[in-house]
Amino acid sequence: MFKDFDEWNKLKKNIQIGQKIRYFRAREIWWCHIGANIGYEQDGKGRGFSRPILILNSYNRNLLLAVPISSKIKDKNRYYQKISYNNKIYSVIISQIRLLDSKRLIRKIATLNKEDFENIKKYVRSIM
Repeated sequence: MFKDFDEWNKLKKNIQIGQKIRYFRAREIWWCHIGANIGYEQDGKGRGFSRPILILNSYNRNLLLAVPISSKIKDKNRYYQKISYNNKIYSVIISQIRLLDSKRLIRKIATLNKEDFENIKKYVRSIM
């Protein structure tokens, strides 16, 4: 599979320069510039190398802990946990948890309900 690292690096430079402050909180689901990554790391898609993420924690206005979201449901994989928002079912990919800068955030999509969010947090703690 071809990965366009050169195009991602151009976009990444522009993201770094950007000074737009994003206000975010845990439980929120955002489109995020994830990037073109190595090997089996989850990639972003399209021209913006983006995908939805679930914010697990915010450390300050610049750093957040998040997991990428996929439309693929893998019931037999313990690192994929189901969530529902906007009347659809998705999976958060627990194995791809990562620290991100808020400059990567594009726009807020939704806020996950409290019960699902607490279940995801408990599950993350149990496998770490």
